[in-house]
Amino acid sequence: MTGDDSADSVLLVSDSDGVRTLTLNRPHRRNAIDAELFATLADALRVVATDRSVRALVLTGAGSAFCSGADISVPDNAHPIYRMRPLTDVATLLHELPLPTVAKVAGPAIGAGWNLALGCDLVVATPESTFAQVFTARGLTLDLGGSWLLPRLVGMQQAKRLTLLAETIAADEAHELGLVTWIRPADEIDAFTDDLAARLAAGPPVALAQTKALLHEGADATLRQALAAETRAQGLNFATADAPEAFAAFAERREPRFTGRWTVHRPPIRPTSSENGR
Repeated sequence: MTGDDSADSVLLVSDSDGVRTLTLNRPHRRNAIDAELFATLADALRVVATDRSVRALVLTGAGSAFCSGADISVPDNAHPIYRMRPLTDVATLLHELPLPTVAKVAGPAIGAGWNLALGCDLVVATPESTFAQVFTARGLTLDLGGSWLLPRLVGMQQAKRLTLLAETIAADEAHELGLVTWIRPADEIDAFTDDLAARLAAGPPVALAQTKALLHEGADATLRQALAAETRAQGLNFATADAPEAFAAFAERREPRFTGRWTVHRPPIRPTSSENGR
């Protein structure tokens, strides 16, 4: 395993077999995200987006909380537009990552912290995890993508209930609503998430990226638009080594070895007459 494991860093970064783990590291503030952590997290997500050695991402928090939201304990006199820009960057980068993402939520996920988890593709929690869209209780409105994510995940009525009342809900209710994918005991969540991330990292990277994009785009598309996008994506899949490898592995009764390697080669460019000096 490699990465930045400095206890002084607000974000810990570690790699293991194609899985990158980003750990919010402000346990003394229950991992509340301040300006430095927002900027550091945005930079880390930009790196992940372009690093083809990373095939799955796990987002988690140090200590007893996932994330207690944005840190409002330090006064900030900047214009709200400037203060909101780092949140917008993080939400957009996380949503658009072309690889599977998993939120490992041990403990509370509150406000922007919950929306950070919901921005991941899959969410693993413990029975002790709690969740709250606490914004209105602070005289604020949704941020970090919550206004877009919640209605799509639970429908408009439940989204209104969670946000207008700012209620805290337990992990089992979040699971029933479809806001948590799995619940595992606290002493099992690390092993479960490690296995899950390893399975995702072993998958076909091009097909996984396109599947994720198709689902995101399909949520706002007509059927004809979705079918056209599916056709384009399938053409790209057949141009990689992964589809033939999967077919061969199925026939040979073995596990496939996916690489995402592009197999369509461009023909060599022939020089023009002018380039030949003619």
